[in-house]
Amino acid sequence: MPARTPVPPTHRPIGSATRGTTNPNRLRRMDRWIADAHQGALRRSADPVAVDLGYGAAPWTAVELLGRLRRVRPEASVVGVEIDPARVAAARPYERDGLTFAHGGFEVPLAAGRRPLLIRAANVLRQYDEDQVAAVWERLCGRLAPGGLLVEGTCDEIGRRHVWVALGPRGPRTVTFAARLGGFGMPSDLAERLPKALIHRNVPGEAVYAFLRDFDRSWAAAAPYASLGARQRWIRTVSALGADWPLADDVRRWRQGEVTVRWEALAPRR
Repeated sequence: MPARTPVPPTHRPIGSATRGTTNPNRLRRMDRWIADAHQGALRRSADPVAVDLGYGAAPWTAVELLGRLRRVRPEASVVGVEIDPARVAAARPYERDGLTFAHGGFEVPLAAGRRPLLIRAANVLRQYDEDQVAAVWERLCGRLAPGGLLVEGTCDEIGRRHVWVALGPRGPRTVTFAARLGGFGMPSDLAERLPKALIHRNVPGEAVYAFLRDFDRSWAAAAPYASLGARQRWIRTVSALGADWPLADDVRRWRQGEVTVRWEALAPRR
């Protein structure tokens, strides 16, 4: 039998290849937040499929996402999507029940008719210009299933510091700051991990600058609680922030080294 001629792709994937840097357990904080914040939708969905968009040179983050989502919904599945075909080929040996890999980009190629309940795009937009972000968000949100969630943000190489934006089909909802407690000097150290939509807005006159300034002031004021541990100091700090900023979570999440703020409070000025 003659060899089959490869079928050329019908379209070129949308986007650019990332650096590909990845490490096991790098996205644990983001994953745990997703599993908690999106658990209702995961449990109700008839097709609980998630996309790990731009997973990088190794498939660890997709493998780990599947495990964490299946603790909430055993029928959950994950599709790792990469624009670099060599990375997809390298990931294929890791495929198993509920985990597959596909070549693509911001068009989010899934089997006919499927729409993801979750798209996670971690450390993907850092290389893009700020004025490209809104269009990417709109495209990705347009691919979501009803009640779906897009989580887009940035973390450091080993997952100690994260900042991400959560978006629904109609756009951005919240911004979450997450850190390993005791792994920073001041909360504003998280500024280096702001997502592309906010990182260039950390200047006087912008809301995210004012938020980080107030975060540092509250952290300093909570110094007496350091004797009780970094967690208690963080909880006290975030509780004080809530007097002036619209927080979207409570002490249960603060204990994890997180704080989530409504998007409209931090949105860039036009």
